Formats: sequence, structure tokens, C-alpha cells
Amino acid sequence: MEDTNTRARATIDLAALRANVAALRARAPRSGLMAVVKADAYGHGAQPCARAALDAGASWLGTATPQEALALRAAGITAPVLCWLWTPGGPWREAVEADIDVSVSAMWALREVMAAARAAGRPARVHLKADTGLGRGGAQPADWPELTAAARAAEKDGLLRVTGLWSHFACADEPGHPSNAAQLTAYRESLATAEAAGLRPEVRHLANSPATLTLPQSHYDLVRTGIAMYGISPVPQLGGPADFGLRPVMSLTARLALVKAAPGGHGISYGHHYVTPGTTTLALVPVGYADGIPRHASNEGPVLVAGKWRTIAGRVAMDQFVVDLGGDSAAAGDEAVLFGPGDQGEPTAEDWARAAGTIAYEIVTRIGTRVPRVYVGK
Repeated sequence: MEDTNTRARATIDLAALRANVAALRARAPRSGLMAVVKADAYGHGAQPCARAALDAGASWLGTATPQEALALRAAGITAPVLCWLWTPGGPWREAVEADIDVSVSAMWALREVMAAARAAGRPARVHLKADTGLGRGGAQPADWPELTAAARAAEKDGLLRVTGLWSHFACADEPGHPSNAAQLTAYRESLATAEAAGLRPEVRHLANSPATLTLPQSHYDLVRTGIAMYGISPVPQLGGPADFGLRPVMSLTARLALVKAAPGGHGISYGHHYVTPGTTTLALVPVGYADGIPRHASNEGPVLVAGKWRTIAGRVAMDQFVVDLGGDSAAAGDEAVLFGPGDQGEPTAEDWARAAGTIAYEIVTRIGTRVPRVYVGK
């Protein structure tokens, strides 16, 4: 039963997520699919989304931090999990003992993994990451031969198993960008170097969400789908979610806290960056930047209230913002829809991204813990 006392909610449609996983698997039919559930599944809830993705045929899970990966294990999820964002002194032993695959980009990390494996009394599962042009994590080409040779020596010593060789695109969301072809070439070269060192990984993986949709030559053994799994297009310039057979998973709604008449010339919110053009009705929406609503969307963010698109009037505050209803009426308790799939006339996360000058990834991921997640389509 719906809780009518809820100030705001993020409704998560797990049936849509499962359908999205199926659609993405169809795009890469010869590859496995890694469901990326980092950052609490991009704000959607890591454990429910991980289970739904696995139910739909995902064969791996991906996280950024080791704490995210360990939380999946603590919840009883036994599927293969790769964790890739490590710092010195991290919980390597705990990860090894929990059968979590860890990513290694440098010799310091390889040494820490080897020490953890000795302490745990069992071999670590390691994915070596090559920097093929993104310039973030991964070993540079000049350092890759040393890393792969050292990893192979550690394999021979029984300390680890190199289960994966991987990299990440910089511009896959810009189809035709010259760096995409350059990275494909660099990745092939990194594989050849690793194979020459004697490494035989279980999986090779390069494709993220946009590459899964637009670069079939990058699919290899696994594709890593993040934002697309949540029904948001990673290439909005090419098409929206429906164009790729996807449906947005999160809808964000709030209940109006106040509706009141106001005269013309009335300043609204901090700084009076909006002034009513005439006699009007104002509605107070009780969510703000503490809930993840971008302050950059002040005077820009779209909201469906009383059956029409409205635009935020004035600045987004910490806990609330105002919309000007003009001559329309509403009542406290009525629903305001900030974003959803868009098929009922409501804005989408992509609409909010344009309003805030960002990407839809950030819009859903930043919705805070004060907003409860309500799961449907289980």
C-alpha cells in the first residue's frame, strides 16, 4: 500500500531494469554482461538492482570501491564481482577471502594483492587494467610489460590468478571520435603483450554502456553496462532510451507542501532571482539540493504539477523549491513529478540534465538518502 505521508520518493522499476538487461544482452549476444552497481547502483539501490540484473542474465557485477563489493557479499550475493578503485592499504585480504576480483593497475597494487593472498592462504583473482588512452586508472603502455610479467610470475607462485584483462573508453559516448579507434588498437596491443607473457584470462572487457550500443567490435568476452542498464541513453545525441529498447528505471516524485496565492511583483526564494509577473498561485515542492536536486537547475528545472510542465521559480534551496502555477490550482499533498520515463508527459532525467548543464548519470546518482527508494516490478 502506498504511504501517503511520504514527502518524496524515488520509485525504482525492477521490471524495467530486467528488461533493459535483456535488451543490452541482445546487443552483445556473444558476450557476457557485467551489471555495474557502483554508487548504490547509480542511486537506484545496489542490492535490489544487482539481484534483478542477475535474474535477467547478467553474469558479473561491477563496483568501484571495495566496500561496495564487500556489502554485496555480506548480503549473500555470490555472483562474480569485480572491484576496481583501490588505494594503498585497502581491504585486499578481505576481498580475497570474499572471492572478489580486484583490479590492479600498478606494481604497488600487485605487491599488496600478493601480500593479501599470502595472508589469506589462497590465491587472489586479479584483473589487470591497461590505460589505453583514458588517462585515469590503468598501467601506461611503458609499464604494462613489467606488470604483466610480474603478474605471470605471481601466478606461477600460486599467489594469484589473472582472471581479466581490461580497459575503459574515454569517448565512446562520441561515436566516430578518433580516440575510439586508437583505444581499440591499444587494447589489442595490450592483450598481445599479456598473452606473450603467458597470461590466459577468463574474460577480456573494454565496452562500457555507449560502446555496448555503438561499437560491437569492442564487446570481447564481457560488456560493462552501467547507465544504460538503468534506462538512460549514454548517447542522447543519437537517441533516447526507447530508441535503444530501454526504459528509465527511476521516477522521482514529491508531494506539495504548500499552495498559496501571491501578488505580482513578489520575489521568490533566495536572492529574488524570480519575481512573479502578476497575481498567481505558488506551489512549494519539499525537496532541495540536500536531496540531490541540482542548485544549478534554479529557474530552469522542469516539474510536472497539476497536469502541466512547470519550471522552478527562483533558486533551489537546501530542502525545497517553488513553482509558479500561474492561474492553475493545486492543493497541498498533490503530486509533483520531477522526472520519470516521460511517457505520461513528465520530464525525464535527461531533461533535468539539460536544465542543469550536466549529464543524466549525475541526476539519478545524486538523489540522496533522505529520499526513500520504493521498489516495484519485483
